[in-house]
Parts: sequence; C-alpha cells; structure tokens
Amino acid sequence: MNERTEQEAIRLKKLEELKECGVDPYPYRFDRSHLASDLQEQYKELANGVETTDVVRVAGRLMGRRESGKLTFIDLVDGSGKVQLFLSLDKLGDKSYELLSLLDLGDFLGAEGTVRRTKRGELSVAVSEWTFLSKALRPLPEKWHGLSDMETRYRQRYLDLIANPESKKVFLIRSRVVKTIRNFLENLGYMEVETPMLQMVPGGAAARPFNTHHNALDLDLHLRISPELFLKRLVVGGFERVYEINRSFRNEGISTRHNPEFTMVELYQAYADYGDMMKLAEDLFEACALEACGTTRIPFGEEGTPDYRVLDLTAPWPRVTMEEAVSKFVEEDTSKMSLSELTKVAEKFEVPLPKEITHGRLINEIFEAKVDSTLFEPVFIIDYPVEVSPLAKKHRDNPLLTERFEIFVAGRELGNAFSELNDPIDQRGRFESQLTEREQGNDEAHRIDEDYLCSMEYGLPPTGGMGIGVDRLVMLLANMPSIRDVILFPLLRPRE
Repeated sequence: MNERTEQEAIRLKKLEELKECGVDPYPYRFDRSHLASDLQEQYKELANGVETTDVVRVAGRLMGRRESGKLTFIDLVDGSGKVQLFLSLDKLGDKSYELLSLLDLGDFLGAEGTVRRTKRGELSVAVSEWTFLSKALRPLPEKWHGLSDMETRYRQRYLDLIANPESKKVFLIRSRVVKTIRNFLENLGYMEVETPMLQMVPGGAAARPFNTHHNALDLDLHLRISPELFLKRLVVGGFERVYEINRSFRNEGISTRHNPEFTMVELYQAYADYGDMMKLAEDLFEACALEACGTTRIPFGEEGTPDYRVLDLTAPWPRVTMEEAVSKFVEEDTSKMSLSELTKVAEKFEVPLPKEITHGRLINEIFEAKVDSTLFEPVFIIDYPVEVSPLAKKHRDNPLLTERFEIFVAGRELGNAFSELNDPIDQRGRFESQLTEREQGNDEAHRIDEDYLCSMEYGLPPTGGMGIGVDRLVMLLANMPSIRDVILFPLLRPRE
C-alpha cells in the first residue's frame, strides 16, 4: 500500500477510535424505510417550521456538514437525492453526539428520526439515533462537488459519480435507452438471444479481432467482432425475429468514437428488407429520444458555441445514395466519371487511394474521408458498393451496388443495415474475394466461415438485418462529446 496522506492517517486513527468505543464501522445491513426522493415527494406540502411525529429511517453518504453550537446539520445523499439530518445534543445524548466528531465527508451512515421542515424551508429528519454504516478511509477530491479532471473521471468513475450529478444522469439515460430498445423490439415480436463471445472464425464486420487461446482444447479463439453470422444462423433455424444487446470487441484504435469494447444491438427479421429496417430505425430512434429527452428535437453541442444546433429525429429521414452524397460534396456527378477521372477527384481532395482501385471503392473512400463527418441531420446513406459490402444482398436494380444503408446523425455513423445476402453461392464468392484481400495485406477483411456457408445452404429466407451502436446512440441523446463519457469503465492506457 502506498504511504498514507495526512488526511488518510487521521481517518485511520478515527477508525481505531470507533473500534475502541465498541462501534462496528462496517456493519452488515440497515433497515431503510425511505429514500430521500420518497421523503421529498411525500412531504412536499409540509409547511415551514412544522415537525411531524412520523418516524423514518434513512441511509446514505455524508456529503455536507455544518455545526451551530450544540446542533449539527448533515447533508445525506442516497441514490435518489439529498435530505438534511438535524442532530442535537439534547436529543442524542452525550455519547452519541460525541461520536459525530468521528464522522468525515464520504462516510456512510444510517439515521432514525421524525420528519420536519425547518423555518427556512429545508426538509429534514430530526435524528433520535444514528449509526455508522461505512467509514471512508480516503477523502473525497478537494472539489468533490465538481470533479473536472477528465482523466480522473474516466479512471475512477466511482469518484465521478459521487462528484458529478450530470455524469450520473448520463448513465441513468443509458439504462433507460437500453430498456426502451428491449421493450420496443419485444413488442414487435422479437426474441432476445445470446450468441458466442468466443468464436473460432470472427466474422460479421471488417475489423481486427482480439485473439486468445483455450488451453484445455488447445484451440485458438477470437473475441467476437460482431454477432451477425450466429444471429443469421438462428433465422435459418426458424427464429424469424431475433435480437441481441451485448458487447463486441475490435482490436482498433481508441478515439472519441471508438472503444475496443462496445455495446451493439443487432436484430434480424425474416421476410423483410432494408426498406423495412429503415422504418424500424426511425421508429426506434424516436422511441429512445422520447424516453431519454422527452422530445424528438435534441440539443447537440454546447449551447452558445458556433457548433450548437438542435437535431430533429422525427421521421421520415432523407434517403441519399452514397454516390449522390459524394457527388454533392465534390460538386460533380461522379456516376458519369471514368475511373481515371474519379481517381483525380480523390487525389484532389487528398483521399488515400485503395490498393485495388474500382469505382465503388473510390466512392467509398471519398465518402468516409470527407463526407460522413458533415452529415448532421439524421439521414440514411443507402446503396453501398458491392466491393465493400460482402454480407449484403446485391441491389435489385443495380448489381454493382448493395441494398445496404448506414445511419448518420451529428456527423457520426450510428447504425448499419442490409437486405441480407441469402444466396450461399454468391456469399462464398464474396468470402473468396475477401480472402484475396487478406492475402494482399488487409487483415480486416472477412474470413471464410464454412459453417455459416453450410447453414445458408439449408436456406436463409429473405431477411432484413440491422446493427446500432448503443454507446453512440447514448452519446447523441445525452449530448456527450466522447464515447468515454457514456461507458462506465472505458479502456485507458495505464498510468506511467
């Protein structure tokens, strides 16, 4: 253990004094009758200066303390809010009142007493007896009421949650959003399932996996990059509407939009296509916005800054092809350009050229490098090139494209969906093309999953599928600038 600070040494001494007084500083339980919010609601009509005979039992963390002669006032904070404790020497007696000197900010205590409202209007519990529930050995940060160091907030989320009510609010929003997604899909007849986190063949996305090894089986395995191929196996097996809300893992860089461990909702619906998925996405985003914000018009950015705006998630959202989006950006019709002309456009905008140059790959590179971050209002970017969409069905009107879309809001990609490729022969050919890319050095290209191909040969019905990034959705609805703000314990580089 590191050398104790002076404050920590004082707290340790108080701990020993408690034990010497016969007080257990870490008891097993406490019978609480009310949360702070319960009291505030139940007694909101109580007049100033009135004390009831109602006896209540409350518990929480000591977050403020004031002395006035033989009176002590304590701000007690629990998971729902704050209530004031009113402690007097006359009511507690000498021994119990003297023990208050061993209390520090951050300690947990329980108290029993009657409800009153002070003459100044503060709802309080006039304490008749109290007890230690947990002695805190470390002091809270100096400015616990507004811990501002972002590094500390991420590394020690427990301190962030104590110090910043707004941070706590973000994770309450996250919980409500996940619950809304689950209820929304269940009401549409979807069944929640769980698929393997450890996979022999990582698939379902273009990403580099984390690798591990199973000792007993002497088997190399990978943390999943997506649940997609297992969920579609379930559609083959007869589950016509399935979804999973869970983590996926990608061995990639960390940024304000990327954490190697992240949460997705993936869903698949038999006899549907990407048009059905667009309607479902609009309805789902509206439901989540109403639950989290009470409106489909949500703020983005810091009010008063040039970047601030209000985004409207109300359906319907525009449908724009990737080619149209790129053409608008470069101010030329790229669909009529030759390969050399399009290459010059990419070079003009300093877009890295793909190893294998095709029209579709160039359009995708220009879009990802220059266009997607400019898409602020909700939009479906549709009809992606077949070269970059190995799991999507070819477009019914143009075999060079696929029936695929991505959802963009506030310059971020929030979801990805297809009319799922269900032709096993076409799928094998796409996998083989991806294998060629891997051999050419693209370690994010898809691998051939023979068992998935086998399942497809038993028949995969027409299927619409979609994946939505839960972390990014919460970022949007909670108006947070970084994915680290919406993940309780994000991955960070170890301290030196």
